[in-house]
Amino acid sequence: MLAVIATVFAALAALLHVYIFVMESVQWTQPKVFRRFGLPDAETAETTKAMAYNQGFYNLFLAIGAALGLVLFWVGGDSTVADVAGRTLVLFALASMGAASLVLLSTGIRNLRPALTQGTLPIIGFVLFLFA
Repeated sequence: MLAVIATVFAALAALLHVYIFVMESVQWTQPKVFRRFGLPDAETAETTKAMAYNQGFYNLFLAIGAALGLVLFWVGGDSTVADVAGRTLVLFALASMGAASLVLLSTGIRNLRPALTQGTLPIIGFVLFLFA
């Protein structure tokens, strides 16, 4: 049962990071999106578009790692190569997502809300996966 709950948190973290990818790499210059990231105007969004595009793909790759890890975890039997590789991928991806949220928080308390949004699901998933 714990593995199922851990999987739910890991999958939700992956989906959130896919959503962040879409905002950063696809929708960045839309006013609703660039304002969510604290940018004041379309000119600033255009100036930072390449950086956001790159950052979005980091989020996508972490989401893919978590998803692939979940697949391997569930298709492999206990202590098989797939099980160990799956657990490793999931834990690495979730730890990276959580660490990135701490880095965001280190830039200032004004980023507490986005850091919590970005980091809560992966940190909970990580802890649960340690014990699953």
